[in-house]
Amino acid sequence: MARTTVKVEGLRELDRALGQLPQSVAKSVLRETLREAAEPMARTARQLAPKDEYHLYESIDVSTRLNKRQRSIHREENKPTFQEMFVGTNNPAGVQQEFGNERHPAQPFMRPAWDAEKMPTLDRIANSLWFFIHRAAQRLAKKK
Repeated sequence: MARTTVKVEGLRELDRALGQLPQSVAKSVLRETLREAAEPMARTARQLAPKDEYHLYESIDVSTRLNKRQRSIHREENKPTFQEMFVGTNNPAGVQQEFGNERHPAQPFMRPAWDAEKMPTLDRIANSLWFFIHRAAQRLAKKK
């Protein structure tokens, strides 16, 4: 599986602000931010996915969870991180559609969605993270 690396600069202040929040609140803020930022990519993938008997387009989602096989592969290839969000399908037919096989030509839907949405998604994360951090800090201050 090919690995894509994206470098984002200028998020040091956001990281400091997140570090000032309690860990559970920081995780919640990141989850909310990542889910909101990744949904347009999932929408694009759903539009590009073939509409056939596999109902592939219905299974494309944004989630913190992977199926058992995806988890084992992810664990082997990546170091644990504070918070992760995944965009894709849990339908086994998705791999065959995306990459094809000897009887079925490739019909990619996730890669074109990533190519079209990677920079807008990163921009959405950077722009909306301040909003979610600020909102969480206000809620915490209100509780005290």
